[in-house]
Amino acid sequence: MKIRRHYFLLVLLAFCVCAIPFRMKIVHAAVAATKVAKAKKTVAERVAEFGGVVHARMAPVFTQVGVPYPPRHVTLIGLKAERIMEVWVAGASNEWKHLKDYPILALSGQLGPKLEEGDGQVPEGLYRVESLNPNSLYHLALRVNYPNDDDRQRGKLDGRKNLGSDIMIHGSACSIGCLAMGDEAAEDLFVLAAETGIENISIILSPVDFRKRGLPPQMPDHPAWTGERYEAIKKELGKFKIGKP
Repeated sequence: MKIRRHYFLLVLLAFCVCAIPFRMKIVHAAVAATKVAKAKKTVAERVAEFGGVVHARMAPVFTQVGVPYPPRHVTLIGLKAERIMEVWVAGASNEWKHLKDYPILALSGQLGPKLEEGDGQVPEGLYRVESLNPNSLYHLALRVNYPNDDDRQRGKLDGRKNLGSDIMIHGSACSIGCLAMGDEAAEDLFVLAAETGIENISIILSPVDFRKRGLPPQMPDHPAWTGERYEAIKKELGKFKIGKP
């Protein structure tokens, strides 16, 4: 019995060691299985479920900035170093108003763009909302359209093929490569995106708030084209004048 027990423990240990390089695939498989097991709901059903409480939270701030709900346009500005998600809205006048800020509860990686699958990086660049996920394992989620055309072009020039995917702005407080906002913030952003229309939403993901400061002196190594990417981000951020939300 002792020999069999020792043999079993050795086999189990060997399996655990061999599984280390595939831990992310194992996690993804577990996540996928959990999603299949969950009851599926539509975007409309989630809006009906959370819309009332979201409207109650949002109504005072929309009144304060003087923009009717739902707005015509929304821009989400994710600042990695500051760990803040700014929400900006515009009505019929197309004048941007700073609605509110949400803390980013978790994001992985370091400053610098996302380059490949499994690097744990949050992307940096100008993006859109590709779709809404009402059945996310992390409560509710907005899917970022990474990699976009510019990401694919840069990857082709660098000889990078597996750029990664499935970048989300979601609930909960843990993440690998995504932005975890907490469940309440995810409800606000999900309902706001659904009722505004995802085609009317832009996303800026920046390493730092270039309106206030530059990059830190000690930046990780990054491709030569990253400077061009940052100039595009700076230009876009310039449209959003900082003021009290």
